[in-house]
Amino acid sequence: MTTTAPTLDTTGTAANGTLSFEDVLEHVALRREEFATQKFVPRDMIDEFKQVGIYRAATPRQFGGDALPPSEFLRMIERISAVDASAGWVASFGSALVYLAALPLSTQAELYKDSPDLVFAGGLFPVQPAEQVPGGLKISGQWKFASGCKGADILGVGIRGGDSTAGKPRTALLWPKDVEIVENWDVVGLSGTGSHELKVDGVVVPEDWTFIRGGTPTVDEPLYRYPSIAYAAQVLAVVNLGVGRAALDYAIKVGAGRTGITGAPKLADRAYYRIDLAKAEATLRSARAFFYEVTDEAYATVVAGDPVPEKLAALLRLSSTHVAKAGASAVHTAFQLSGTGAIYDGNAMQRYMREALVPPQHAFLGDGIYDSAGAVLMEIPPFPGFI
Repeated sequence: MTTTAPTLDTTGTAANGTLSFEDVLEHVALRREEFATQKFVPRDMIDEFKQVGIYRAATPRQFGGDALPPSEFLRMIERISAVDASAGWVASFGSALVYLAALPLSTQAELYKDSPDLVFAGGLFPVQPAEQVPGGLKISGQWKFASGCKGADILGVGIRGGDSTAGKPRTALLWPKDVEIVENWDVVGLSGTGSHELKVDGVVVPEDWTFIRGGTPTVDEPLYRYPSIAYAAQVLAVVNLGVGRAALDYAIKVGAGRTGITGAPKLADRAYYRIDLAKAEATLRSARAFFYEVTDEAYATVVAGDPVPEKLAALLRLSSTHVAKAGASAVHTAFQLSGTGAIYDGNAMQRYMREALVPPQHAFLGDGIYDSAGAVLMEIPPFPGFI
């Protein structure tokens, strides 16, 4: 028997009369300055993401979730990010529930007992020691980069592994009441992500509430056979695809509509503007096509019951880094073409430039990925943890 994957409503009003995806995009546009100013996406906005399925997109179907094909979820994040990159970045962690599929089924049943719409946020580094005590692991420490932590239902922190994990680090799950959020997120771009630090002091976590990130899933559904580390890179990279699209659309709109401040011909009448804009359009669309092509190929492979070959997994990582940098390049081109108007704080290009700087700085999307992807293509070992 064949089954049809669930899909998100991205066009009209939701069937139950509540918010549609288009409604949510409008609300994000209205509130993006609020997110940047207060430095987090508030819980009521997170609740809207829940209503349109963002936080059940990676919940196993056996627990009432949608377990969407990756490309469908990625397109959602791309569209949110075109409106506001911080909101897109926070929403992207709806995919992080793929990691939780490595938990014992009994733990997952407890997590999802009230709703399949679960918001997970984690500060995984620096990895901290954990003391074995009666009842589990006693955890203390402070962890960085917990994006979306202020709206999370469950939080994760990175702890050292032991004999049972072959030395691989683990993530321990904690309820928000047991974690202090240290609000120190003060950055140039993606300021609305609320990527604060998490602090824990002597909380005991049962071992059944810990997992290895990218560990063997206990859920037998196609999404959890898709390469989880690659997926984690993809959901971050696609943010810049959205930002790049927004910047080029803005440049097209501005170029068609005004003359220069000196009275020179409008931008659309200048050959250099048309040429560079067309080149940026071609580059961004080409990177996007590569990105979604390998995503769909990999997912079709796991749906067919086969493991994703190492070279295809490497292409997932390569296309993610490439699309993050192509998005940033598109923004840079659009900014340069926009002239002196782009230097003013109120100009949209300022926001696009700040946001586009950040994703390529992430460890999952740096230049080292090119080296490891090339190593796999040449059939030599990449750095540990690449695949």
